[in-house]
Amino acid sequence: MSTPETPEEPRSADDGTPAEGAQVSEAEAELAAQRLERERIERRKAERQGPIEAGAKLSGTAADLLAAVRAVESGEKPPATVFEEARPAPRRPAPEPVRRAPVVPEGPAAPAEGTVGEVREVLTRGGAPAALAAPAAAALGEDAADLLREDPWQLLRVPGVRPEQADGFARALLGGEAGPDDERRGRALTVWLLEQAAAAGHTVLETAALTEALSRQGVPGPEDAVRNAIAEGDVLVFQDAVGEAVGEDEEQPVRVLVGLERCALAEESLADGLARLINSAPKQDWAAEEWQRAASAAEGSAADLIRAASGHGLVLHTGGEAALAEPAALLNAAHGMGLRAWAATHSPVGRERFASRVDGPAVATVAGLLSGAEGPGRDPEGALAVDLLVVLDAPQLDVETAALLSESLPDGARLVLSGDPAVLWSVGPGRVFADLLAARACPQIASRRPDPGPLGELVSGIGVGELLQVEAPEKEVVIVPVRDAGEAVHRTVQLVADSVPRALGVPAEETQVITPGHGGAVGTRVLNAALKERLNPGPGRFAGFDPGDRVAWSPAPGRTLPGRVVGADGQGLRLDCAGETVVVPRDRVEQTVRHGWALTAHQAVGARWPAAVVVLPGDAVPALSRPWIYTAFSRADRHLSVVHGVDQALQRAVAEVPAKPRTTRLPVLLAPQLPGAAE
Repeated sequence: MSTPETPEEPRSADDGTPAEGAQVSEAEAELAAQRLERERIERRKAERQGPIEAGAKLSGTAADLLAAVRAVESGEKPPATVFEEARPAPRRPAPEPVRRAPVVPEGPAAPAEGTVGEVREVLTRGGAPAALAAPAAAALGEDAADLLREDPWQLLRVPGVRPEQADGFARALLGGEAGPDDERRGRALTVWLLEQAAAAGHTVLETAALTEALSRQGVPGPEDAVRNAIAEGDVLVFQDAVGEAVGEDEEQPVRVLVGLERCALAEESLADGLARLINSAPKQDWAAEEWQRAASAAEGSAADLIRAASGHGLVLHTGGEAALAEPAALLNAAHGMGLRAWAATHSPVGRERFASRVDGPAVATVAGLLSGAEGPGRDPEGALAVDLLVVLDAPQLDVETAALLSESLPDGARLVLSGDPAVLWSVGPGRVFADLLAARACPQIASRRPDPGPLGELVSGIGVGELLQVEAPEKEVVIVPVRDAGEAVHRTVQLVADSVPRALGVPAEETQVITPGHGGAVGTRVLNAALKERLNPGPGRFAGFDPGDRVAWSPAPGRTLPGRVVGADGQGLRLDCAGETVVVPRDRVEQTVRHGWALTAHQAVGARWPAAVVVLPGDAVPALSRPWIYTAFSRADRHLSVVHGVDQALQRAVAEVPAKPRTTRLPVLLAPQLPGAAE
């Protein structure tokens, strides 16, 4: 990196993708995709006959857990014992995929006013904020009031509610009956902990980790709590083989796992869908000689990618920004053969960037593709009308979205998952791309096209654990040392508003600030307040926003669309996201819209800007990891300023702090379905 020097700074602008009228908005698109997922899970639940096939020869705790499931299904109370390990059994065969016609998304169904009123009365009696009435009614359904009276800890199913708040609510309603050993509390906390784990990326947890977490929450009998949650059908139990049996008479070691039904079924469905793609022969009308000619016309890794896609249903492609030329070459070659080929990106910003590389309108966002708001639409059987689908930003796929994609592809189609394996993983549960790379279940094409210039050299070094000192003659990389939080905020505003525009000619609206978190002395909240005051001062007439404000809109959890405020009226806050007008209802503004001059790295992934200012205050050290730094630094196209206040912690994080591990089952679920698995 270059010597400490001060450049100049720009403003900020953003993008996003929704629409009105005949078009479908991003929020509606995301809701539709979630609705499809719920329908799929319900369908899979209906298909499940008998108990979970997970261990015919189990002993100890694993046997107890599975016996608990079977007992519940027969209407009995499960036995109580201690957790031990047990023997795995073969997975049930994958069901045939069910094709559905596309769903026309509707707006979110608000709970009935009567239901909200009843819930409000119960919450008030228990000392909980009345503002939770609508979210509680939405989370718990029309019987929410009765459910909360009978089991106050069900309040934990409302987003944002923490155990200590639910405990206080339960004591207020139940009095002396409420205690830490209440069976209802243990069940609710089991589900809550698994929801927290899903938010951290896990699809399941090992029983030891789950019971330890329950103990930290003051649950006296954590094993009993898990068994009770299984008995009530709140969670599912699995056991997966680990390693090989030592001898013929030795049982194969296993690990016992517990997970939420939605995550577990999505991961199973994803494994089934990927196995179908891997095992099915691509359509024969994709003539081999045409593919060979297309590969011969390409160069290097692009030719390798075209050859791999010509004969395989699933292909993985890895590389950085420059490597996007290779999936673009694949799409253009497929179009030249008259094939229905589309690409899907994580964000609308990424969609617009990639669209310039491809012939014709063949790029959508993943959410828009799944909902039908964008893309080729569906065939008469309900599958996507594609012969080839290239999904970019593949590390951002969580298991639920990836399952929807795999189920939506017709037999004989090809799926190419492309992305940079060094960036942060998905916000949702799973590590789909990393699991598939590790499983080596299909061809993998690693791009030989590095990102150019000092920025490319810097980011490439970070990817392999080295923080390089790069030569930056055109101020492509500048380090701005700071001593404390106040100086970090001041220097960030100075860079965006003055230094980068003056020295580099990049306007402020094309510069993005990235910082580790929302809170703290130099989090997004503080930085956005300072940047608004400098770049677009105003009274915040509508929920703190004024026309011209840069914003980050989250139409659904885990999705952030950058945009700009254009106005407000009785309907809500009007945003311009990627050239399309979005109206955020008044009652949704506070929960879904933030100022967007400063984002976290997770919010910025999938997009790039001409300039980026990455802020590393002293209190950010615990949040730093190699994937975080790689993601933040690689958001810049032309210029990167690093507001540096972490001393040697930056170098240590790059060298020593990899991605946090996630507990998933995809490799185990996929392995038995691959060619040669029975041998």
